[in-house]
Amino acid sequence: MRFGFTLTGKAIRPLGFGGLVADLRNVLIMGAAGRDFFNFLVRFKDDPAVRVQAFTATQIPGIESRKFPASLAGPSYPDGIPIFPEEDLPALIKRLDIDEIVFSYSDVDYSYIMHRASLANALGADFVLLGTRDTMLKANVPVIAVTAVRTGSGKSQTTRRLAQILLAHGKKVVVVRHPMPYGELAEQALERFATYEDLDKYKTTIEEREEYEPHIEKGIVVFAGIDYLRILREAEKECEVLIWDGGNNDTPFYKPDLHIVVADPLRPGHELSYYPGETNLRMADVIVVNKVDSAKPEDVEVVKRNAQSVNPDAVVVEAGSPISLADQEPIRNKRALVIEDGPSITHGGMLTGAATIAAQRFGASEIVDPHPYAVGSIKTTFKKYPHIGKMLPAMGYGPKQIKELEETINAVPCDVVVSGTPVDLGRVLKVNKPVAHVRYELDEIGHPNLEDVLREWKLV
Repeated sequence: MRFGFTLTGKAIRPLGFGGLVADLRNVLIMGAAGRDFFNFLVRFKDDPAVRVQAFTATQIPGIESRKFPASLAGPSYPDGIPIFPEEDLPALIKRLDIDEIVFSYSDVDYSYIMHRASLANALGADFVLLGTRDTMLKANVPVIAVTAVRTGSGKSQTTRRLAQILLAHGKKVVVVRHPMPYGELAEQALERFATYEDLDKYKTTIEEREEYEPHIEKGIVVFAGIDYLRILREAEKECEVLIWDGGNNDTPFYKPDLHIVVADPLRPGHELSYYPGETNLRMADVIVVNKVDSAKPEDVEVVKRNAQSVNPDAVVVEAGSPISLADQEPIRNKRALVIEDGPSITHGGMLTGAATIAAQRFGASEIVDPHPYAVGSIKTTFKKYPHIGKMLPAMGYGPKQIKELEETINAVPCDVVVSGTPVDLGRVLKVNKPVAHVRYELDEIGHPNLEDVLREWKLV
């Protein structure tokens, strides 16, 4: 009989038929408080051959230096699992004797991810991207997944449009939102949002309110949290159709019966150069090419051509994102501060947004640069993302940052705030100047449209 040994300096234990293997495989999960926790729960929590030694965190301020709680981690992790800043990765690989790095966050370009793979490999660790087969849970009701090739492509408005169509056909709908657990993790295993009071109950951030408020306004229940198997079983009880509303450009947590992917011709080419956006593009049943009303026609064609090259069988729907003012607060001839969706213009890299377009279209005399008035983490955000022009990202990942956003807004010498975020800022901030709220909804152009798609998939 042939025997094999793994020489790692670790303890050796027998594993069947006389073979010998190294002891527990040490894993570190790189994340940003979302996909990382899900991957742990569905792939590693109950694996007796693996010990997850740590998470690292990036993209989201203030989530490192916490712990993934023991109450969620299970009996193999009685002390929970520590979370460290991603910049500590080289030291962690050495100190924790890491065998395998599992990359578990989204909206990163290919050079970014390969630099991290090279770092891991140079220090002796494997670098792993988990596939979709074992990281999508199966539901007992039809699932429509809405994902994208980049953050800020228009997932939320696509989700709202789908829910509107389904409701009009008498379907009971719930939305399950991609995780955004920035508070006390043990308290966020399962969250259900049906009223504005629920937003306060769960101490939601501005980023969470951006996703939940528009659905609550329409009477649609939203589920979110950390334990997505438990969330799925609860959500199934309340619906005939479940809509998965993805975050960034992450792949779905639930196996879709219909997978709709939103592409953005304002960033042509990104659909083939960002992870895991290209994965979504290749899996899509339907590709919504959004923002055709504001993109250059030649850029729309680039996106359509790229989609055709990797997924020729997908149905293509073209759509615009027309903007409107939700109120009559005057903008014309006013000095305007524009506030845009935070993730879209920070790590999403967008160079403009709905508020900027509205300020220009409705005649603002000037867009005031907020940089000189930024305080605390808002100032840090500007330094981290130097591409941001005269836009203020609606950063609000916790009470301290929300306060710093409020202080920044109130310090800017302007006549009006033009807000391109779906959040009613008055619910979370005390702003000392009038606010003009900009709204944008998906508007399909011609056929096929989303109602055609739902009919073809026998969902209406």
